[in-house]
Amino acid sequence: MTTITLDTHAASDTSTTQLSAAQGSKLARWTGRTLTGLVTAFLAFDVSIKLLQLDMVAESARELGYPPHTMLPIGLTLLAFLIVHLIPRTAVLGAVLLTGYLGGAIATHVRVENPLFSHTLFPIYVAALIWGGLYLRDARVRTLIGPR
Repeated sequence: MTTITLDTHAASDTSTTQLSAAQGSKLARWTGRTLTGLVTAFLAFDVSIKLLQLDMVAESARELGYPPHTMLPIGLTLLAFLIVHLIPRTAVLGAVLLTGYLGGAIATHVRVENPLFSHTLFPIYVAALIWGGLYLRDARVRTLIGPR
């Protein structure tokens, strides 16, 4: 006759670990959504002022060496990339496109010799928030680029 003994402590440790992981996962998802929301609000504001063709945007474009009429297509491009990023199935593609867009902003600020931390590196901060939010809210991204 075989006797099977259940270790109740081992079972409770496993369920506690699973519960803790589930809570951590939920917290990570909400933190990721919050970061994505902040970036979305900032980029949506940027889109709106470009699409409204405000005088301050035209002046800023001139200072950066762009003709003011180019702000409308740039704003539409940013809007398209942002929408692609906000659709869960295409979020990674959107993040890649937004990263490229922000790379252009970095190049522009380097070209006109704007201050490093406040202007030139600002697009990197935004890109870090984009990818950080995506990493926290999308398990596929964590699997692809997470620790192994």
